[in-house]
Amino acid sequence: QVQLVESGGGLVLPGGSLRLSCTASGSISLIYHMGWYRQAPGKQRELVAMIVSGGPINYADSVKGRFTISRDSAKNTVYLQMNSLRPEDTAVYYCNAHITTVTRFGAHDYWGQGTQVTVSS
Repeated sequence: QVQLVESGGGLVLPGGSLRLSCTASGSISLIYHMGWYRQAPGKQRELVAMIVSGGPINYADSVKGRFTISRDSAKNTVYLQMNSLRPEDTAVYYCNAHITTVTRFGAHDYWGQGTQVTVSS
């Protein structure tokens, strides 16, 4: 099995910064992409940022210029640096990865448990 574990969430003031981390572990063969989604109360889950093996990166329009996604393939870890945080960034942030394993055919999506980010004065 594969596990994704997030860390780094918390309570910050508007304009502040947080850095989220997500590490994948288990019987991993290849990780094709890793990314971050978020879900605010009463809202649908939405893509925040995604980085594909080889470098292509996608960001939601609402976070462009403020958030930066990066990946350390050797550590099976993805990061999300969040700057200039706004109250509307408040949500549970979920790590997502598309992974092949040694025990299951094909690539499949895996999700972390989520980490709460609250931006409030």
